[in-house]
Amino acid sequence: MRVANHSQSQAPAQTIAVAMAAAPLFLCLVSALALPTFSSSSPSPASTSDQRDADRVARLPGQPESPSVSQFSGYVTVNQRNGRALFYWFFEAQTTPEEKPLLLWLNGGPGCSSIGYGAASELGPLRVVRRGAALEFNEYAWNKEANLLFLESPVGVGFSYTNTSSDLDKLDDDFVAEDAHSFLVNWLERFPEYRDREFYIAGESYAGHYVPQLAELVYDRNKDKEGKTYINLKGFIVGNPITNYYYDSKGLAEYAWSHSVVSDEIYDRIKKYCDFKNFNWSDDCNAVMDIVYSQYDEIDIYNIYVPKCLLNQSSASSENHAPFKNDQEKFRRRVRMFSGYDPCYSSYAEDYFNKKEVQKAFHANVISESLPVKWHVCSDPILNSYNFSVFSVLPIYSKLIKAGMRVWLYSGDADGRVPVIGSRYCVEALKLPMKTQWQPWYLDKQVAGRFVEYYGMSMVTIRGAGHLVPLNKPAEGLTLINTFLRGEQLPTHR
Repeated sequence: MRVANHSQSQAPAQTIAVAMAAAPLFLCLVSALALPTFSSSSPSPASTSDQRDADRVARLPGQPESPSVSQFSGYVTVNQRNGRALFYWFFEAQTTPEEKPLLLWLNGGPGCSSIGYGAASELGPLRVVRRGAALEFNEYAWNKEANLLFLESPVGVGFSYTNTSSDLDKLDDDFVAEDAHSFLVNWLERFPEYRDREFYIAGESYAGHYVPQLAELVYDRNKDKEGKTYINLKGFIVGNPITNYYYDSKGLAEYAWSHSVVSDEIYDRIKKYCDFKNFNWSDDCNAVMDIVYSQYDEIDIYNIYVPKCLLNQSSASSENHAPFKNDQEKFRRRVRMFSGYDPCYSSYAEDYFNKKEVQKAFHANVISESLPVKWHVCSDPILNSYNFSVFSVLPIYSKLIKAGMRVWLYSGDADGRVPVIGSRYCVEALKLPMKTQWQPWYLDKQVAGRFVEYYGMSMVTIRGAGHLVPLNKPAEGLTLINTFLRGEQLPTHR
């Protein structure tokens, strides 16, 4: 393990990232530039303006000449004592940014980059073009509707880093939420024009935990405005989200059976042997669920009707049938197999963001040639060290719905990892009074999906989309976020 030991008087950016001794894969990168630090007092307007200007990205390598994109990227210190900083990429809205809300996007994993997936592959205005060094403009980018902020979280993911190795032993949902809240408070100091702007949080997959937990923390901290930055949170939206371990696991099994992935006999064995209300599955349950997993070796669990990517195999898929030392290792394996992303998209992003000229323009520098590190779109070491301790975030839904937050859950209905079945169980478990019945919504005169409205939240499906809705169905995804942010109803007529 290599850890830079620096006194508190030294700039966090001058230190190096933490790397796990037993983990050859990337953990984190550190900018060679001096990074800002934050104290309990607010920075002066001049220093704030200077840092904002330093974060502006004039143009990235391979970026199209037009249309113009107003973008910023860099580090925000979230813990000065430990030298912990998170990396962000921010796009101003394409038109009238001064009138549009601020939207934070988080990817899951745990350990996957919101820059590599959300920004560069799904909903950002600049998408990586396959294996080339070029970017293409995304006509369905969500910054048509909002000022769009992507955060690499938790620490150790993407370019985010820490100088204190023990931070990586503490990673759990509470730790991640605290760091994300610190990031927001300090980022808003740097971009004060967004302090009073309507603020929303969005994300997918394991961000189904991150998003509501951060929303709850913001809501709770807003009650004590003294000495803190008030964040004008209005609601959150999550896609194909990990929500409740029991319902999500039950939904995964039922989806595999109902979509002909496994036989009646296998499904009967699941019902007989598996108690998904328990984190620790029995040996019989593990054995039959291994059969379910093995059926996804040949197809893409994230979108069961599309061709499987054959470019390469992720480290996760190569360990599908490895022996495990204990129940916790088995549980992590179950998450690792199905909480990552299509390795094709990983390859495109990794090719691009590991280019030195990209990192220089992006304000994210490789530390030293004597300590070679590589940016990965997902970090196995983070996943392996993550403490999965939260069974369900449904109580947070109930709390924030009662507080008047706008809450939506959407689901690509071709996703086998966090299928629509499990999400429907989760929403129904909230026992909210129904406002409008289950019905289709339309785009370009075609059924784009279905939705149901409750008093307090909405659930939406996107027909034919997998785990990554903005990637699979970009036009539908843009309509979805537009409707959510405006507080409107999806189109119910052709």
